[in-house]
Amino acid sequence: MANISLKQLRYFDALARSLHFGRAAEACAVTQPALSMQIQELERELGAALIERTRTGAKLTREGEEAAHRVASILAAVRDLEASARQGDAPLSHALRIGVIPTVAPYMLPRLLPVLREDYPDLDVELRESQTGHLLADLAGGRLDTVLLALPVDLPDIETLPLFEDEFVFAVPESRVVPEGALASPDMFVNERILLLEEGHCLRDQALSVCSLNRAGKLDTMGTTSLSTLVQMVAGGFGVTLLPRMSLAVEARSGVRLMRFAPPVPHRTIGLAWRTSSPRKADFRELGRIVATLGAGLSQ
Repeated sequence: MANISLKQLRYFDALARSLHFGRAAEACAVTQPALSMQIQELERELGAALIERTRTGAKLTREGEEAAHRVASILAAVRDLEASARQGDAPLSHALRIGVIPTVAPYMLPRLLPVLREDYPDLDVELRESQTGHLLADLAGGRLDTVLLALPVDLPDIETLPLFEDEFVFAVPESRVVPEGALASPDMFVNERILLLEEGHCLRDQALSVCSLNRAGKLDTMGTTSLSTLVQMVAGGFGVTLLPRMSLAVEARSGVRLMRFAPPVPHRTIGLAWRTSSPRKADFRELGRIVATLGAGLSQ
């Protein structure tokens, strides 16, 4: 039987994610030679080369790619085991690593964090803001406990909890002449220059669905990564876009006219996701209750 330690697995996991010995060593708070020695020992124990060492960093071998997937699952199970030992403690009373997508984080977190700090003083929150795919990979690998994102999520071993619906509004330049009380509809996107977030953002895919891509006008991202930039571009007359209602308290500004959609109003569903194996479901449901209450206020 191979004599493999959790230390070796954690070091290999860090290297598999960064593909750089220096950054992996820094993440593990060890020296680079110490990390390299443990990786070599792991390779000897497994009888396979996991890492191809290059001049600029490292690459995973075919065996290394398979090992990286299995190691991430093992480390996630270990973290769940540690959490399971604390099940009898008060809810939301330990470290909680939360991932949040960029089109939710700036609008929800300023309201959520003060509530958590006031009502759950023993909770230690760690946050990561990133695109959905990266967050779900970290969730599956045990590097996050839960993710606040737009549903649906169709992945094995991931459980979700819908929290609230966030309607979309149509944003056009303020100079656009619009009849009093007019409501937006997908037909209004025909022949328009539609401004979208860059690929990888789930809001981009949702917007394309609303716009009916096959009938829409010119699509343009310009490498945009934030709703704030999209709004500025609309104000400058570069095109039109969709905005989630929860963002309006922050993003609504002069130079932009906002229009509600005619029924059925397009929307996205905001929810939480966690590993099915996690023993902290009571924590997640309590967090979800708080988020749902705040979200209902943001989306009105």
